Amino acid sequence: MHAAARSPRPAPPLFLPVGDQALSVQLSDRIDPDANARVIALAADLKADPCPGIVETVPTYRALLVRYDPTVIRGAALEEILAERLRRPAPEAAEGRLWRVPVHYGGPAALDLEALAEMKGMDPAALAALHAAPEYRVAMIGFAPGFAYLDGLDARLHAPRLPVPRQSVPAGAIGIGGQQASVNSVASPSGWRYIGATPMRLFDPDRDPAVLLTAGDRIRFEPVDFAMFLRLGARAEAGSPLITPEVEA
Repeated sequence: MHAAARSPRPAPPLFLPVGDQALSVQLSDRIDPDANARVIALAADLKADPCPGIVETVPTYRALLVRYDPTVIRGAALEEILAERLRRPAPEAAEGRLWRVPVHYGGPAALDLEALAEMKGMDPAALAALHAAPEYRVAMIGFAPGFAYLDGLDARLHAPRLPVPRQSVPAGAIGIGGQQASVNSVASPSGWRYIGATPMRLFDPDRDPAVLLTAGDRIRFEPVDFAMFLRLGARAEAGSPLITPEVEA
């Protein structure tokens, strides 16, 4: 991906077939918060005003994947409908759900906190405070079930990925990769840098819905000490949801 940038004006959409049952509606060629907002708005518009034949939409940083039933609608006809939707005046952006996510900046998952703080010329506490300061937006869910890519990371915390990825990083780990922030949903390999962890479970196959966050949700990180992290982790292990959205969409 290219460096984050805001488009001076929206690029014309590019429609790409993905097999014979899906279209990718691409609105930018880079990580672009404005394009991502348009992607999420288009998905919300299709949810509020469904088009016959659409099976599923999947927002990404810069494109919306639209799966459809070819026995109901053909790809060319769907492309015309989507193009017309995009020509409509942009609806006022609806704010997503707001979650206050407990995070312990430290502990076993803070694999890179000390090294990243040294790289940035600040102490770990200052780095943690800087990370917890902004409100983030969930730009997309991907890579692994429930893995949340976050827009809004302070530019002073942008950092390159590790030259050699780790084989396993725990679920709940709070990461930084380039200009992106993240919350791990499951244990997985990763080359991102990790500075803490949340006891929240972003993915739980025994829960309905199994994936906690959706694109467009908002997150504020709430620092907690290690004792609280352990208590909340025990509650999560027992099946407690820990938190609910502070503000519903």
